[in-house]
Amino acid sequence: MKRKIAMSWSGGKDACLTLHYLTQSQEYEIDHLHTLIGEETKRVGMHGIKLELIEAQAKSLNIPLKISYLPTDKSNKSYEEVMYNYANYCKSKGIDTIAFGDIFLEDLKKYREERMAEVGMSCLFPIWKKETKAVIKEFLELGYKTKICAGDASKLNKEFIGETLTENLLQQLPEDVDPCGENGEFHSFVYKGPLFKSEIKLSLKSIQSHTYEYQIEDNEKTKEVKSKFYFAEFQ
Repeated sequence: MKRKIAMSWSGGKDACLTLHYLTQSQEYEIDHLHTLIGEETKRVGMHGIKLELIEAQAKSLNIPLKISYLPTDKSNKSYEEVMYNYANYCKSKGIDTIAFGDIFLEDLKKYREERMAEVGMSCLFPIWKKETKAVIKEFLELGYKTKICAGDASKLNKEFIGETLTENLLQQLPEDVDPCGENGEFHSFVYKGPLFKSEIKLSLKSIQSHTYEYQIEDNEKTKEVKSKFYFAEFQ
């Protein structure tokens, strides 16, 4: 009998390849997808993807979708409270494991594991430590299609936003940009592929830009940092 697990779902390529692996597994059964949505924006965090597009993916994948809403303050405390409530939901369904599509960000993996362990949950990372060029190559060769939905303006030109990620486009990425955008250089939205019953039709309405201000610790000093991101407005 397969073990029921949940899949953390952003709508992007890494999550999709992770889901692909898990659906081929003889060990796991995906009970549902779990997506964090901004309470005010009704979008996926730094992906900027609207809730209705995530719902369209889940429908095409024929997998139930569970939504958790993140408060506007976006603090770690709020995130942890939301995840604690979600973990209790999972446990009520007999689920003790959540799968994630992380590849090589050690701090993020450790944070997820520690927070989930606090509430008696385990984490699964099927594509962890895979070489990112190999990850995107396999993703494309499997027949999946994804569009760049968001990008760090300090790393990518506006022209990349809204484009379908292909071998040709990968070759045009700046040298310091990871081919999977694993350092947050860009995010993507998958709209077609082997697991999808039908293609999700997308048209690029516009490209928006947003500037974020936050603080970081640098040599025991707090620095104010600004970053600008581009977002594709799909319809």
